[in-house]
Amino acid sequence: MRKDDLYITVPSLFRCPISLDVMKSPVSLCTGVTYDRCSIQRWLDSGNNTCPATMQVLQTKELVPNHTLQRLIQIWSDSVKTQTESNKVNSVLLTHEQVRELIKQFRVHTDLDVNSERLSKLLAFSEESSENKRFVASISTESNLLVVLTSYLVQNPKNLKVMEKIVPLWRMLVEQRVSVSKIGRINDVYPAILSGLKHGSLKMKIEMTKAVELIISTDSEAKSTLSENTELYSVLLSFSTITSSSDWNPELMEVSISSLISFAMLRKNRVNLVKAGAVKTIGKALPLSSTGLTDKLLRLLELISTCKEGRIEICNDTDCVQAIVKKVLKVSNEATEHAVTILWSLCCLFRDHKAQESVAKSNGMAKILLLLQSNCSPAVRQMAADLLKVFRVNPKAVSCLSTSYDTKTTHIMPF
Repeated sequence: MRKDDLYITVPSLFRCPISLDVMKSPVSLCTGVTYDRCSIQRWLDSGNNTCPATMQVLQTKELVPNHTLQRLIQIWSDSVKTQTESNKVNSVLLTHEQVRELIKQFRVHTDLDVNSERLSKLLAFSEESSENKRFVASISTESNLLVVLTSYLVQNPKNLKVMEKIVPLWRMLVEQRVSVSKIGRINDVYPAILSGLKHGSLKMKIEMTKAVELIISTDSEAKSTLSENTELYSVLLSFSTITSSSDWNPELMEVSISSLISFAMLRKNRVNLVKAGAVKTIGKALPLSSTGLTDKLLRLLELISTCKEGRIEICNDTDCVQAIVKKVLKVSNEATEHAVTILWSLCCLFRDHKAQESVAKSNGMAKILLLLQSNCSPAVRQMAADLLKVFRVNPKAVSCLSTSYDTKTTHIMPF
């Protein structure tokens, strides 16, 4: 068994806020927060009449089954089980000398059918441990294995069987900082990248998206070149839509958002992201996103809001604005800072009346008043003060609001 099999990363979205375990029967309270039925029932049966995560008094104790989340958890569980079984089958013990010989033979025999088994063995050996990855990467640097793998991708951009064998090892070599320049002209590889992202299996999509993120985060020239292919934005955004489809995967979604953030760091790409539908996609994903993913979604939205087209699109999407407001003081300090920055851009800098109205309807000013009493950064405090001026809210109202709304959740302990 691989060492990594002992540690399974569970998406925060799937954990019960009380027990911290994967939810078996997710149900939602009237506050919109979802818990495992067993845990929340024990909380309510103990005489509590508040939501554990927000401490809001419950208007009703009705538990509504969250069927969508339950399907997503089932899809994730099945994928973890399949991956674990696959790792056990593919695991193979090789010595360093055998690995050297495998790579040597791979370069001598260029026929993919002959090398198919060698690729599988190399990848299985690499995934056994970090030390093995570094060893394969060091040998690959000497033998230019990355160049050979890249040539296969360039020559077979639509052959998914070929790519299934090559992409995992190709991505691993890029991850181990084998010189990205050895990939050659990124435009030559782009057809294979797009084909793998659009038509590959879930595993290939994850591997290829990770490879894209690594390439654009380590090579500014490759990043600029890939930025010109706007279809790539649409494909990555399609991975960021939370659905009950078997194509959706939390790991794929998170790495795709990370890739889009890297693209958005170049100002010229932000308009293209807006045209690709980034605002609408993020607005739909925010309500169901986990803590780590929320930070990334809001970071991407913050970058998009710096361009005029982005601000207009956000202002025209009432649901998106309301989703942003709901994340203030609810997730993390980082998420709150991103959210407030976006709201400040819309309501203060851009002075959009639609956005101001959406913020008001979402109880946004109550949260801004509370934010001024929190331990926020000076920059966030100043933006919050600017927002109050726009809405002409009396800061003295803070004292009465703060007694009726508490967002701290440190009191929650697992049973």
